[in-house]
Amino acid sequence: MLVSDSLAKIDTYQSNYDRLLLNYETQLTKRNVMSFFPMYMDMENLKVLVVGGGYIATEKLEKLVDFTKEITVIADKVSEEANTLIKEHCLTLYQRLYSRGDIEGFDIVIVATDTVDLHKAIYEESRGSRILVNSVDNTDYCDFIFPSYVQKGDLTIAFSTGGASPAFAKQIRRHFEKIIPDSVGEFLQKMKAMRSEIPKGKERMKYFDILVEEYFKKYFK
Repeated sequence: MLVSDSLAKIDTYQSNYDRLLLNYETQLTKRNVMSFFPMYMDMENLKVLVVGGGYIATEKLEKLVDFTKEITVIADKVSEEANTLIKEHCLTLYQRLYSRGDIEGFDIVIVATDTVDLHKAIYEESRGSRILVNSVDNTDYCDFIFPSYVQKGDLTIAFSTGGASPAFAKQIRRHFEKIIPDSVGEFLQKMKAMRSEIPKGKERMKYFDILVEEYFKKYFK
């Protein structure tokens, strides 16, 4: 390929990037979008519905099963990977197309398909209810978004760009995954046990601060 052709292609990519960035900023201004609030939720006793059974749905299921098994999947086509997760974790599967009314009785609905019209329809159907909806790759139809996260024992660290760049969130998650020691789970278990054994007070706080500082000096270089 000629150098001139390469430069022309780079210029085209840059032009497209600038156009997309301008459009994104314009949409933010029009909608007065605020950042998503970072919140950790207790998933126990919450019923989750995942609509979709392909690659996108599999990614969401891989995250969800770490926190709950109260998951129902509705999809006319189910990938081998998704089917394996469903069987391994004893999830409920209805292999059919989504029908209006299927969201009733659920607390959280994840729409993981590539059909934007379905995302919009389910989101609008949920309005007026207490159901929280996540539409993959479409924040216009989201009550919440999935952060990229690192989990080691009791430690969970989440990363989010508010939907601006999932690729960036994934990369920074991989970075921290490498530098956080695997021993952190065991350390936190010991700290948890001591919290129930040592009476509250300034001395306990000071002692715990010393233990944590020593751990960081030893394992975080």
